[in-house]
Amino acid sequence: MHLGPAIDAFLQEHPNIEFDLDFNDREVDLIQEGFDLAIRIANLPDSSLIARRLAPVQVITCASPDYLDRMGTPKSLEELIDHQCLVYSLLRDFESWYFYDADGKALATKIRPYLKSTNGEFLRNAAVDGLGIIHIPSFIVYKEIDRGALVPLLTTVKKPQLEAHAIYPPTRHLSQRVRAFVDFLVKRFEGTPYWDECLQK
Repeated sequence: MHLGPAIDAFLQEHPNIEFDLDFNDREVDLIQEGFDLAIRIANLPDSSLIARRLAPVQVITCASPDYLDRMGTPKSLEELIDHQCLVYSLLRDFESWYFYDADGKALATKIRPYLKSTNGEFLRNAAVDGLGIIHIPSFIVYKEIDRGALVPLLTTVKKPQLEAHAIYPPTRHLSQRVRAFVDFLVKRFEGTPYWDECLQK
């Protein structure tokens, strides 16, 4: 959704750089598998890899108006267990959704996975079709929220804030093509991401 147009624009400026893209969501070993870089959305653990921040990523809990009309709107975290939850299954603990209290303490909220998938766009579409509630990065659902196909829930509860990073192995001489692409991404996504500007209307 967002890297595709960025890569297209980069190639307009650098037509001699070749790309071999893998859009798998699994966490790869960059060195062992020979990747120049990866984009990761996480609070990164310490590692030998170098990370450059690209953009903040906020998580939104939402569902379609049709689902809420049929199943009711959860008013508290405890009520989520009674709902059909559409779950991103590559998370380590996909049977809990995380929120934060006023003091910043993490609240692990048990949910009932109704539909699991490794693809966020599939889950978004299922939510639009009224199959359940999703807890997903705003960059996946901002258009649907803007046009009313999905409705944000539990808006007074603090959601996780993650960050997108470009990750690459440490080398004495970073290749010019990797440096050029990472610099391009940093500049393209600096400031408030356009997908979050849409939600602040």
